Order: sequence, then C-alpha cells, then structure tokens
Amino acid sequence: MNKATRLFPGWCGGLLLLLSLPALAADHAVILMYHHFGDDTPPSTSVTLAQFDAHLAYLADNGYRVWPLEQIVTQLRDRKPLPEKVVAISVDDAYTSVYHEAWPRLRARSWPFTVFVATDPVDQGLHAMMSWQQMREMAAAGVSFASHSRAHDHLVRHRAGEDEAQWRARVRADLLHAQARLQAELGRSPPLFAYPYGEYDNSLRTLVGELGYSAFGQQSGPVSNYADPLALPRYPMAVAFAALDEVRDKLQSLPLPVLHVEPDDPVLAPDETRPVLTLTLHPGGYDPNTLGCYVSGQGRVTPRWLDADRTRFTVQAERPLAVGRSRYNCTAQSSSGAGWLWYSQPWILRHPDGSWYRE
Repeated sequence: MNKATRLFPGWCGGLLLLLSLPALAADHAVILMYHHFGDDTPPSTSVTLAQFDAHLAYLADNGYRVWPLEQIVTQLRDRKPLPEKVVAISVDDAYTSVYHEAWPRLRARSWPFTVFVATDPVDQGLHAMMSWQQMREMAAAGVSFASHSRAHDHLVRHRAGEDEAQWRARVRADLLHAQARLQAELGRSPPLFAYPYGEYDNSLRTLVGELGYSAFGQQSGPVSNYADPLALPRYPMAVAFAALDEVRDKLQSLPLPVLHVEPDDPVLAPDETRPVLTLTLHPGGYDPNTLGCYVSGQGRVTPRWLDADRTRFTVQAERPLAVGRSRYNCTAQSSSGAGWLWYSQPWILRHPDGSWYRE
C-alpha cells in the first residue's frame, strides 16, 4: 500500500487524480522526542538539563504553542487547521529522569507532554524506570501515557522458525497486552503508539493501523497532512543534536509535500545496500534548485529530478549503508524563502548472512 492510499483511504483513482486535486493544506506541527534528562545517562539518548532548559526557554520566548500530542493527531486526522508554531513534547521509555527532571520543568509552565511506555520493565520494577504510582500522579496532573509496546522488542523481526501468521499473532498480543496494562494502571491511554527503536515495516504498520493507533517513528521532520499517520515523524533530541541553533532550525522546519514514496517499506534485503528512493511531490511551495539529500554516515548526495516540472526525484547512497538503521534526509528551501522543507526516510538493512543486525 502506498502513502497516498493510506492518506486517502477511499482513494482509488491513481496518482494523476491526486495531483489534479487542490493542494492539501500544509498545516504542520513539530514533535520533539526525548528519552533521558541529565548528564549521567547515555549521550546518544539524553539531553543535558542545561540543554532541556534552553529548549523550554526558547519555546516560551518565541511564541510556540505546546499542544498535547493527541490533539495534534486529531486535528490532522480531521483536516482541521493548526495555528502557527505548534509543538508537542514526547518522551520514550518512561525513565526516572522524566519524573524527577522533565516533569517539574514542564509542570511549572503548565505544558502537556506524552510519555510512551514499554509496560514490562515497569511491571518488573526496574530501577531505571518510573513506577506506576509515579505515573498515576503525573496522569492525575494531565500528563498523557501511551504505548511503546510490552517489552520494547524489535517488533519487525521474526523469531527463528516463525512464519508470518505466528509473527502477527505474537505482535498483536504484545500490543494488546501493553494497552491493557496502561488502561488498568492509569485509567486511560490514548490510541497512540511509538515503534520501539523507530523500527517498522509494512506488515507492522498495517497491524498497528488495524488496532486503531496513530503511530510514530524516530525519523525526523514535521508532521502534516502529507505525513503517513502510521509513521509520523519526530525530531530525536540527544546531546550531539540538541544545541539550541539546531533545535531552532528543526522547530522552524516545514513539511516537504511528499505524495508518494517508493519503496515505502523501510526494511531492506541484505543485498539492498544502496536503496533507490523515489519521491513524488505536490507541485509548488518549494525551490527545486535548493533540493539536497543527506545519507547517514555519508553526508550530502545529489538527487536527480525525473520530470521537467521537477515534482519527482530519485536519490541513492553513493556507498553501501551500514548494517542496521540509516536514513535519507531530504530538504529544500520554501519558494518564499521562509524556511526549509524536510522529509526523512528510515531504512533497516539486514546483515549479509540474512539475519537481523546485531546491536
């Protein structure tokens, strides 16, 4: 199923019909994604307290509206307009620093946020995780808690000897269990889901949609009416990417108007080490002369336009991707010069022996 079909469930007339329709409203919001808050946790998934304080001060001083994540999803789903400068704050994994560091700072500003919880580590009472009692206290004050699966497994992976039906039954049970635990402990959990590690493929995406979720990855970019509601982007915040000037650029980003993605399944076969990505854009709103793409670990590569109107282009890594998770990030300046448009495509490359990559 391609992106346009998911975006318009009743659509059946092909891409040319979609291109003949009036332009979609480019209403958008930015979602920031955090994990740990502090100086004594892994920098790859942490922001320092000084960085987090700077982020919050920038939002406050520059007129940003911090909305509940569920409200943004509902507005996009219902095709209702979003005001300018809307941002949501999301946190994955429910570490204790959320309770001790992030929540007091956000509560002082009366700002909402959403925590995605893997329920087994909480049930096991792991020291690094918040307790259900702490989460109940936060929920009573308006903090939202949603599903991050049961055990934070690599859900796209099939276990040894597991066929598609067995995988589907196992993952479905995992997601239903996590949602039931959240509802039992906290009374309510919105139909939002964050893929563990940001990993998904078309089979998992379909299953998550059948269960009624809107879902989030870890690829970067703003959310908009162009985004797949089962693979919504967020900007990951970590020490190396959380300097205030970088965060400012991300907050000011606009959605690249992507109508069609080929291929749209992020999981690659072991021999697909240099995937060719083809994107079809809604015409207008971007300066095609400024289009550039960036490959994880390789830097900038030059995309190639496929049509005279420059609404369709292709991009390919110059060297093989590393085994594991990678991204192609593509940006272009808006035609008005008001900001940069952004799209990110995640990839998951399997090991050459056919197994899933090693952590």
